[in-house]
Amino acid sequence: MSTPLQNPATGSRLAPYAATDAASRGRLHPEPAPDYRSEFQRDRDRIIHAAAFRRLEYKTQVFVNHEGDLFRTRLTHSIEVAQIARSIARAMRLNEDLTEAVALAHDMGHTPFGHAGQDALNECMQDHGGFEHNLQSLRVVDELEEKYAAFSGLNLTFETREGILKHCSLKNAARLGELGERFLQKTQPGLEAQLTNLADEIAYNSHDVDDGLRAELLSVKQLTEVRLFRDQYEEVKALYPGLSRRRTIHEIVRRLINCQVVDLVQSSEKRLTEQRPADLDAVRSQAEPLITFSDGMRERNLELKRFLRQNLYRHYRVHRMSAKALRVIRDLFNAFFDDPRLLPEDAQHNVQRLREQDSEHGQARAVADYIAGMTDRYAITEHERVYNPGKLT
Repeated sequence: MSTPLQNPATGSRLAPYAATDAASRGRLHPEPAPDYRSEFQRDRDRIIHAAAFRRLEYKTQVFVNHEGDLFRTRLTHSIEVAQIARSIARAMRLNEDLTEAVALAHDMGHTPFGHAGQDALNECMQDHGGFEHNLQSLRVVDELEEKYAAFSGLNLTFETREGILKHCSLKNAARLGELGERFLQKTQPGLEAQLTNLADEIAYNSHDVDDGLRAELLSVKQLTEVRLFRDQYEEVKALYPGLSRRRTIHEIVRRLINCQVVDLVQSSEKRLTEQRPADLDAVRSQAEPLITFSDGMRERNLELKRFLRQNLYRHYRVHRMSAKALRVIRDLFNAFFDDPRLLPEDAQHNVQRLREQDSEHGQARAVADYIAGMTDRYAITEHERVYNPGKLT
């Protein structure tokens, strides 16, 4: 059993199964230990200073960036996930710094135009290995960020990289060595990765409700059909019967988040007590996650997800933007793949490098790297530059 360490943020002792510097599996490229901060704090700092992280400000969550200033972007979503995840980690005596690093980095490989952009790029890449945004996030931190003299990427710890890679096909996992083993062996990542995955779900479900109501694509009346929303709505209306609509929605959304967080902590603590993992290795050897919702909350969560899929993500206004995104991504991919000389010089160099490694597939991957790194508005501008004869620059 590893020795519990002090959590510098709270002064409390970390649980024996929490991730620590001492138990880390290290970095791809060995480096001297950092001064005055932990290894996971260094990961977090490198992520925050990464160009891909800054670009998240102009990548859509559900609504395209220019549709409104108050809708969430991938950047605000990532910050909100980090806040929720850190609260859970602190309550469970897990490593907050690692949790924050994973949360901030988890969407760094996301395409422009949200899931519509991801689906479009995956379609374009079907003959070249497909496109997975989780795997792309790993490519960003392992290869595509170009900042340091000694290595490509950010050279993050194994534990942060493990948390970033939430999903992965078996074919791709087989190419990832130690990092892909858990997908092949059907075992689990560390608890910090597990809780961040669920914090992500809590954040996007709750905040998509908020944005959907703000955009008037959803109504409060519709949402009261969903038990998880209705319970919070009835509580708020009973406590504050004369509250304005905007404040009512905020009170409901904050309760949506809180009740899920409380359930997650309590259910996970119960499971950890039952399983009694001695250390991080014991956590990783589990066949099932140890961070879980209760059965009742899981069912209410699924009901909310089904509602959002049917009523928000398939709303005709969202679908119109998704259809436009599909055309933009497809057009850009075809143009750049057919003639890489249309790409900026840096992207052309990446095409040349990857083509030398894997010919046609490498060229396609380099084009996908370039498109995935775009913001919403840059993708629209590039489409204009490539296809509009009147716009040359």
